[in-house]
Amino acid sequence: MSTGATIEWLEPRSPPNASPPSSRKKIPKSSSFPSNMSANQDCFASGMLEVYDINHDNEVMDDLDQDEADLGTVEEHKSIILHLLSQLKLGMDLTRVVLPTFILEKRSLLEMYADFMAHPDLFLCIPEAESPEDRMMAMVEYYLTAFHVGRKGSLAKKPYNPIIGEVFHCSWDIPITQPCNSQSETATSSNSQSETSSSPNNQSEDKAGYHRVVFTAEQVSHHPPVSAFYAECKEKNVCMNAHIWTKSKFMGMSIGVVNVGEGVVYDVTHGEEYSFTLPSAYARSILTVPWVELGGKINITCAKTGWQAGITFHTKPFYGGKLHHISGEVKHQPTNRVICKIQGEWNGSIEFTYCNGYRGNDTKVIDTAKLSKIRKKVRPINMQGDFESRKLWQNVTAALKSNDIERATEHKRFLEERQRTEERQREEHRIAWRTKLFRRKGEGWVNNNLLEASQ
Repeated sequence: MSTGATIEWLEPRSPPNASPPSSRKKIPKSSSFPSNMSANQDCFASGMLEVYDINHDNEVMDDLDQDEADLGTVEEHKSIILHLLSQLKLGMDLTRVVLPTFILEKRSLLEMYADFMAHPDLFLCIPEAESPEDRMMAMVEYYLTAFHVGRKGSLAKKPYNPIIGEVFHCSWDIPITQPCNSQSETATSSNSQSETSSSPNNQSEDKAGYHRVVFTAEQVSHHPPVSAFYAECKEKNVCMNAHIWTKSKFMGMSIGVVNVGEGVVYDVTHGEEYSFTLPSAYARSILTVPWVELGGKINITCAKTGWQAGITFHTKPFYGGKLHHISGEVKHQPTNRVICKIQGEWNGSIEFTYCNGYRGNDTKVIDTAKLSKIRKKVRPINMQGDFESRKLWQNVTAALKSNDIERATEHKRFLEERQRTEERQREEHRIAWRTKLFRRKGEGWVNNNLLEASQ
């Protein structure tokens, strides 16, 4: 039994019907490579395996089961968890630690980031607001209502770590007739959260009555693990670009994940950019019933107008205190004028108390649990490229759905070992990784077709 930090004994051999990655010892020479690549370059190694146009008209309503069945209780797997914990040290970086398969959520981290657009109608309200302060408030409402959407299972789980070059695409069709703030203003009058379809699945249906929001994500780096994602609505002249480097560490009975990076919402019509950061996430009680909380202070800033929001995600104190509590304020930085105080729970009710004459010093409450969630649309797997998330991980997902942990682990190991092998090949042949959809810009990553840049 291995005692190394990677816990190799948790990861069985490659699937019996798959070619083992170790058999690819050399990059074969071929005359079939693109003309701009030398013969000893592997298309996958250079990030150019798939070059294709995404036709969002081929997407259909997402019909995957959103509920996460728990693959056995934590108690059933406690011996595995205890052995894993015995080899970890406080503060240890978990980036290269292989975690047991039974804790996996049945989707990639890239797809999880699409949850940030769970209420795309609120996203489209940002450029619709008349004044700079109203647009900042719309941005804050969109941001704070993005975190409550997620897996519906009882236990906290982690999504698949994306493979470098992996991509995910989806979209939402938003009815043009849906007014801004209609969800939030009526949220407390509904009895329960509901899911609505964004448009009919029949592709012959007229789409003129909808605004389309498209989303794309790519794993642009392996070490460090960086994901980039982008969403846009051309009809509304608004887009969002973000890059995140997830840094996880062991904290005893918890695992902390720091989201390094930032996002920017571009309101092209008004020439405004709203930069934002993301809170850290913590998986608590990993030996009993794991649950997730968010923590840390985030900022949303518009440099052009001077409006800024500072919001703190409070972690629960050891004694007393509230779960999932947030507090913050929105103010005009140059004049220090505060127009709104914020408090509540990021996965419950959020109260916006206006002040200093803004909106008549009224109070607005958004109950995130009662907001309707617009379901995304995704192309069927048989229409996806080999490195699109659902097709890439389909064998792992199928095995987890059938509760075959051993087979899921085998397929997961095969993908990860192939990634390591090809990384060694790139290093040996000095081939730099080339991304498909995003490019480096300073310390971050920007979509190649950023809506703002094309105006």
